[in-house]
Amino acid sequence: MDADAATAVRVAAAEQEALISGSEAVAVATKLADVDVLTAYPIRPYDTLMQYVAKQIANGEQDAEYIVAESEHSQFEIAKHAEAVGARAMCGSSGVGWCYAFEAIAVTPALRLPLVAMVGNRALDDPGAFGTEHNDALAARDLGWMHVWVDTAQEALDTTLIAYRVAEDRRVFLPCAISTDGAFLTHSQTLVKIPPQVWVDEFLPPYNRGDLRLHPDNPITIAPQVNEDWLMEIRRQTDEAMRNARGVIEEAYRDFRRIFGRGDGNPFFEEYQTDDAEIVLLGMGTLSMPVKVVIRKLREQGQKVGFVRVRWFRPFDYERLGQLLSRFAAVGVIDRDFSMGSPFNSGVLANEIRSVLYAQDRRPPVVSFIAGLGGREVTIPAVKEMIEQTRKAAESGKTPMDTQWIGVRA
Repeated sequence: MDADAATAVRVAAAEQEALISGSEAVAVATKLADVDVLTAYPIRPYDTLMQYVAKQIANGEQDAEYIVAESEHSQFEIAKHAEAVGARAMCGSSGVGWCYAFEAIAVTPALRLPLVAMVGNRALDDPGAFGTEHNDALAARDLGWMHVWVDTAQEALDTTLIAYRVAEDRRVFLPCAISTDGAFLTHSQTLVKIPPQVWVDEFLPPYNRGDLRLHPDNPITIAPQVNEDWLMEIRRQTDEAMRNARGVIEEAYRDFRRIFGRGDGNPFFEEYQTDDAEIVLLGMGTLSMPVKVVIRKLREQGQKVGFVRVRWFRPFDYERLGQLLSRFAAVGVIDRDFSMGSPFNSGVLANEIRSVLYAQDRRPPVVSFIAGLGGREVTIPAVKEMIEQTRKAAESGKTPMDTQWIGVRA
């Protein structure tokens, strides 16, 4: 087919709509991406992904090797080794299941294996809880995994395709974790636009490891014992790949907008009502829904408040985000995680934001909040309380020296 004919086919194609959850949207994306190997081990709330993939394969809608492992650890090991021999793979987990796989998770970045995994964000036991917390995914934040948080099923599908495009770029070759808030996103169904295969094929090239493919005809060493002789150099190479990822992410989103006709100009974070805002709240994942509802109500009353939602946590767009946040009188950071004993007793995200602002000439107060742990809802009254506390910091010009836990019973 010549270029003109291919263009005509793509233009003639149209998206379809389906009522699916965030996990199911990721499953549909694996079909569109022609994933070769999917591994599974059941743990809520991630298991809805593996169940939907099994349904697609059973119905003849998807052609892939589907391997049910005997543990989360084996699940990630199988997917990791599939990537090494040139197979596009997908796996995932939640909560303590993600932690159980940590040996495999820890070594995957340095092996430069672009595995894509879904994290159904869930509280770390004990006590037992199936609800959303971000500490599971964040446990791997410093290892070389790319991390992205999504807040809708549509974004889950789109970001899965983008994640493969970025991870498999030879300049990157790093794994990517797609975080989907447990229950709020993994199980909630909404209408999602499913792109035609021809669009996806134009956007996502086949996975090609080139001379790094593990094969009998290409004798190479993977995971050697190097100790002090080469370990620092390998760490530095992984760091260089993460630095490269910023530009590759930008390229991927530009191409996605061109082909699919949607997506923001800035892939790293979303701005909502920030143009004339005096104070903003900032967070990740599905808490954007109640926050945006409150902001709209307060805007009707003439209050200049806004919201910033971080999408890509690694790599972190510290330069643009720092420039943006320095404009405001105060920033309230909502963490759906905790970092016990950290500066200001904050969550992980709040201290990242303080670090981002340190290089700015103007550093507004940062008010840190912890809310919605274990799947507890971040309610409209809670959002109003956080906005009010952020406003007080703006008026005083001082950063509170401790973190506020919102919605905790006395």
